[in-house]
Amino acid sequence: MYEPPPATLAAPESLPVPTMGSGEPLLQRLASEFGSLRKSERKVAVMVAENPEFFMHSTMAAVAEAAGVSEPTVMRFCTSLGFDGFQSFKINLAQTLALGIPATHSAINDDDSIPELTTKIFDHTLTSLDRARRNLDTRQIESAVAMLVTASNIIFIGFGASGIVAQDAAQKFPLFGVPCLAPIDAHQQFMAASSSTPGTVLVVISNTGRTKPLIEMARQAKRNGASVIAIAGGDAPLLSETDVNIVVKTFDDTDFYTPTVSRLAVLVVIDILATSVATGRGPEHLGRVRAMKHDLTSFRNGD
Repeated sequence: MYEPPPATLAAPESLPVPTMGSGEPLLQRLASEFGSLRKSERKVAVMVAENPEFFMHSTMAAVAEAAGVSEPTVMRFCTSLGFDGFQSFKINLAQTLALGIPATHSAINDDDSIPELTTKIFDHTLTSLDRARRNLDTRQIESAVAMLVTASNIIFIGFGASGIVAQDAAQKFPLFGVPCLAPIDAHQQFMAASSSTPGTVLVVISNTGRTKPLIEMARQAKRNGASVIAIAGGDAPLLSETDVNIVVKTFDDTDFYTPTVSRLAVLVVIDILATSVATGRGPEHLGRVRAMKHDLTSFRNGD
């Protein structure tokens, strides 16, 4: 029989209570609605949080006995979260577990061992990338690709970790098929935005979307007739200054330990854009890219 750790049962309020949007994985939703559950239902919630696999493979009677509640309480717990019943909750739980442990269960502690840190960071990253994929608006991706295919040149800008993503994007210029620039210095970024033309596409990368200099650069580029694409982590002032908005939602932790999940997710989005633009330019362009890759391999090998 499963026995939840005494410390967890003694202080169920310690469960994380993040504010999530719609479509969140079940265990995130359970954490966010924990405070609204009845005291007896919280016992079931704690048991699910501590050992979801036990819940998924157990009968209602076994779950009730393990949590120290009645079977009607287990059923009420499931229906209070919006499910038709016990089996419906278990199916959704199984789907959640198939995607990996959620971010709320991957919090890093000072005394974590290296194996624990490794597992938590991988779980956090996988779950975050899945969230980004599920929330990505492919219509905005399509609009961005259409804009990039017709660009005469592309400028990528960002500060900090976003600046590193901008550098990665610029080095994919063979796929984009036009000159790409990613200035490192803020003054150089501003000058590039100010020197843009109607054929320029400025891609502004900012997880917060609130960095004032980047917002001003977007405005400057638009004044010059350039098209502007924003890649941000959520709704933010930057999005009101751009033509196409790609929102990349992750469970990024910016408080202390920073696995930089947002950066990884945006790198994936850049790969999507670059590959889509390359295929959109047709067979002749793809042939040039393949030839370049072949020549690069020979160059590396000294052939």
